[in-house]
Amino acid sequence: MAESTQKYFNGVGRRKTSTARVSLELGKDGITVNSKPIEQYFSGITREQTYMRPFKVTNTLNRFTGSIKVVGGGWESQLEAVAHGISRALMAFDDSLKSNLRKNKLLTRDSRMKQSRHYGLAQKARAKKSSPKR
Repeated sequence: MAESTQKYFNGVGRRKTSTARVSLELGKDGITVNSKPIEQYFSGITREQTYMRPFKVTNTLNRFTGSIKVVGGGWESQLEAVAHGISRALMAFDDSLKSNLRKNKLLTRDSRMKQSRHYGLAQKARAKKSSPKR
């Protein structure tokens, strides 16, 4: 492994309108999200599987401690932004992990966003005005 000698490894993850700034370092203290333990911020087994997936894929479980600052969006998009940011930070730690992360689709940013509303139509983005004629 071609591990880096720097102390912190940073990555930015995004999904919809959520942005997660991830800062990891070697250690076993745990990870915090917005000053809360990650298990408390994203509670539940299925959510844990999502944010732990980058560590499991790269065999780096319990090797890192760090902090994550996440803003915007709902909890689902925040969770996916965190996983994306962790993957990028792990790639900054060791560039040889890139192929494994890419193979598991953890480095690709999901670019789908909410469709904006259109002027002159009905209330929603895809809704059409109803015609009064029969």
